[in-house]
Amino acid sequence: MTGKMWPLIAMALLLAGCSSYSSESLAPVPGSITFNGQPRTKLTKSPIGASFPHTFTDQTGRQVEEIYVIEPDRSLRIAKRHYLPVSERDMVGRNGA
Repeated sequence: MTGKMWPLIAMALLLAGCSSYSSESLAPVPGSITFNGQPRTKLTKSPIGASFPHTFTDQTGRQVEEIYVIEPDRSLRIAKRHYLPVSERDMVGRNGA
């Protein structure tokens, strides 16, 4: 390969890593919208591929944010899951403070 091709290859690799969400789905956990299966109602007015957040407290008391994506069959897929950091403000009153 010539030296002129390396910048193109590097750019292609960078762009490949910039995809919005993985096509793989995360397993639902207690508190997830899809924990007991797909919801009965379908999001018919939302465009396919649209995403939205859902925040809840898990069994251990941690704040969880999940990002859902609407699939072509109108089912929901968990695309990302974040455990939100605990702030000092949240800890007031918990440890005798």
